[in-house]
Amino acid sequence: MTIEYLKRGKSDADRAEDDAKTAAIVSGTLKDIEARGDAAVRELANKFDKYDRETYRLSDDEIAAIIAKVSDREMADIRFAQEQVRNFAQAQRDSMLDIEVETLPGVILGHKNIPVQSVGCYVPGGKFPMVASAHMSVATASVAGVPRIVACTPPFNGEPNPAVIAAMHLGGAHEIYVLGGIQAVGAMAIGTESIDPVHLLVGPGNAFVAEAKRQLFGRVGIDLFAGPTETMVIADDTAADAELCATDLLGQAEHGYNSPCVLLTNSRSLAEGTLKEIDRILEILPTAGTARVSWEEYGEVIVCDTYEEMLKVADDIASEHVQVMTDRDDWFLEHMTCYGALFLGARTNVANGDKVIGTNHTLPTKKAGRYTGGLWVGKFLKTHSYQKITTDEAATMIGEYGSRLCMLEGFVGHAEQCNIRVRRYGGVNVPYGEGAPHREAAE
Repeated sequence: MTIEYLKRGKSDADRAEDDAKTAAIVSGTLKDIEARGDAAVRELANKFDKYDRETYRLSDDEIAAIIAKVSDREMADIRFAQEQVRNFAQAQRDSMLDIEVETLPGVILGHKNIPVQSVGCYVPGGKFPMVASAHMSVATASVAGVPRIVACTPPFNGEPNPAVIAAMHLGGAHEIYVLGGIQAVGAMAIGTESIDPVHLLVGPGNAFVAEAKRQLFGRVGIDLFAGPTETMVIADDTAADAELCATDLLGQAEHGYNSPCVLLTNSRSLAEGTLKEIDRILEILPTAGTARVSWEEYGEVIVCDTYEEMLKVADDIASEHVQVMTDRDDWFLEHMTCYGALFLGARTNVANGDKVIGTNHTLPTKKAGRYTGGLWVGKFLKTHSYQKITTDEAATMIGEYGSRLCMLEGFVGHAEQCNIRVRRYGGVNVPYGEGAPHREAAE
């Protein structure tokens, strides 16, 4: 096996050190929010967003005035994107059925899919107003039937971003707050004097937001650990060229200063050409100040001999976005197991998925694709089971098995829950503290 790195990013040790520093800051900040509530949130909003107001929740009149600043063309585009997201989310919801089955005569088992009762949706927007993130979280929660949807976004250039607020409102948010960062997710999860806590936190964010969600998990549910954007391009020289690969890598590198972007190929000429194209595009890209840092510190170019090697490396990295441009795209779809989302063929791209095509763009990062998929309508639903026994015969039969299995584990009190049903509904005398006899012996 030959796997050659033409370019490497930061080491795992360096990345872990950065994570540890972030974790310490987040821990102290969350403790402060829990101790001082609104006062702590206000101080943080002033410190990091330079934004202060009597209440951070927007009134209905304020929402209407802000949305009025959005042009008709922009509103039409937002509605189109939300329609695509809602359509796919509804198709996913329709696939999730409540069930009830009779597994034995008189034994009824079932489950219900119940919406989470409150959700906090974080929509990033301090550097780029992430309009699409409102579709992915708020609109999807609405399709799931969540009865209380809270949305938070930071101010953009000192005021609420009209397009983001419009997307939140059209998506179905019941409460909209102009808050960003740790203070936003902390306030939604912990609660303050003015913000009731939620049951679930969703949405992407910077490293501090992601770490805050990680530390709050357990106190509330979270969608997933969504860290900095990651992208991988898997390409060969039959379906892609250097310009296409370079454009797709840098298109995601502009997200932040720590966005990993990886080219995985079996063509050395494509790899070398892409490196040259990246240098060229960075000279003309308006967001090069951000993209260049991500590329220099987190960019990688990996050359393999075979497609099988490329598959192994791709599954090991488990990138958030995986763009496949080869002569066997469906082979990768069939065999890849660890990723956030796949983008198959040169005609599609990650930006489509981020903004408009309809799949959800909140996806697992930092290898979390090994054990979870991304945000979807099912994340807002809880599958709860139930059971009922409708006949004396079933109560007796199940009770006898249950009694003996409880005694096998030494749970006498558990066994008595079964025994009392055996005595009451089956007329079988089971001495207290003993397991029920086998039916053959009883007869």
